[in-house]
Amino acid sequence: MDRIRILTLNIWNRQGPWEKRLALIRQGIKALAPDIIGLQEVILYNDRTQADDIREGLDLDYHEAFGMAHELSEGEHFGNAVLSRFPIERRGVYPLPTAGSDERRALLFTMLNTPKGKLPFFVTHLNWKFHDGVARESQVVKIAEHVMHDAPIGPDLPAVLVGDFNAVPESAEIRFLKGLQSLDGKSVHFTDCYEHTGTAPGYTFDSVRNPYAALTQEFPRRIDYILVRGPELKTGRGKPIYSEVVLKDVVDGIAVSDHYGVLAEIAF
Repeated sequence: MDRIRILTLNIWNRQGPWEKRLALIRQGIKALAPDIIGLQEVILYNDRTQADDIREGLDLDYHEAFGMAHELSEGEHFGNAVLSRFPIERRGVYPLPTAGSDERRALLFTMLNTPKGKLPFFVTHLNWKFHDGVARESQVVKIAEHVMHDAPIGPDLPAVLVGDFNAVPESAEIRFLKGLQSLDGKSVHFTDCYEHTGTAPGYTFDSVRNPYAALTQEFPRRIDYILVRGPELKTGRGKPIYSEVVLKDVVDGIAVSDHYGVLAEIAF
């Protein structure tokens, strides 16, 4: 059974010294060599995305998909992106509920054609404010509905969901996704790769060590995830093998982003 290496990273749009951060992102991706990358806070501008910026500086050949969450200005969009070494057969972009919040979020779906079969891959970015738990709860319920619609349990590989969920592991949002509680009369089950194969505490937003995260005065916490709807009971497909928090280096006062990345290897 092969392993697929997956990376998720909130790139913090174009804030801070973007060109210098971009160089660090490229350097890190080259070293990690992930097969699939989920990116959040990606900006499309001048008919290109920041995912294009990242991809063009790499030796590896990645296919790209972008999904808009909202428009920043005319010709400038904010959303999520996928970079995949496997062909992208189709994509979908779904707005997520706001629950009265002024934030607009989305779910990006891609179907990837891997040597082991078709892999449904989803990327999202949920509301960030601490008091927006109701919005995040409604968002994960809608995400679960889209996953079941676009990736029903069957012959395809177990679906993977990654992103910045802005929620700690014990929150209702994450507990719902892990099958530990129901929301709105619905339930689902994903495996949190880092919970089972990483090393605690696994902070991905670290205000102590990351100078950009320190700007918010928030406490360190784990809010970025790679989740897989597995492992399958008979085949073992979708079993997390390895996880780590990555892209943590600060070089001359510059970090990759205000978030760290998460890397996981999953058996397929």
